[in-house]
Amino acid sequence: MSLQMLAGFHAVQARIRHAAESIKELYVEQARRDKRMQNFIAQAEQAGLRIIFADKARLDNMAKGVRHQGLIAMATEVELAMDVDDLLDALEDQGIKPLLLILDSVTDPHNLGACLRTADAAGAHAVIAPKDRAVGLNPTVRRVACGAAETLPYITVTNLARTMRQLRDRDVWLVGTDDQATESMHQVDGKRGMAWVMGAEGEGMRRLTRETCDELVSIPMLGSVESLNVSVASAVCLYETLRQRQIPTNSQ
Repeated sequence: MSLQMLAGFHAVQARIRHAAESIKELYVEQARRDKRMQNFIAQAEQAGLRIIFADKARLDNMAKGVRHQGLIAMATEVELAMDVDDLLDALEDQGIKPLLLILDSVTDPHNLGACLRTADAAGAHAVIAPKDRAVGLNPTVRRVACGAAETLPYITVTNLARTMRQLRDRDVWLVGTDDQATESMHQVDGKRGMAWVMGAEGEGMRRLTRETCDELVSIPMLGSVESLNVSVASAVCLYETLRQRQIPTNSQ
């Protein structure tokens, strides 16, 4: 049985809340006895988990450079990433307009973790990325995501452009960000089913990804910097959509 490592309070506590039964081994730093750790131990014991106390050196060796905060869980994989069509079918059945985040060529685990955290907070229904140019849900991603990796579907696909065309066929509007675009992100109709498409900082989207977008818009930049980090850009765009969706339909 293959186990994945979860490190740090946010990732482990989120897994306990949503799938405690998936945790097979739970390691706690023996020397740490502060209030936060005591509260965690009580939560773990209430969930029926057996705690293995270990010294910091052992945890450091297990974490392999990932910041663990004195806490590591070894757990089986919890499948959140459903098929794109299944996701859209489920949303359609509930009468919900999809809000998706598509990430092209984001390979930095801190950026991906931050994007997952932002997408979850803004109410996105999934994050989609290519299998061959993405970092995947490693322990660093899960720690930076602060629990979002345990609750938000992260769907990796073999052919991103093909998946985008599939989304378009399901009436999902594809909006990419481009510094050179003449239209502003504020002009996008966020109340329709839509996906924000983001490229990695520096390189941006690949050519085919860009060409598959229905619309390209820019994020207003008034200062001296030329671009935003991909997680910050994702936050700006997703929260603009959230703002629009919270305005009553009959409002001016």
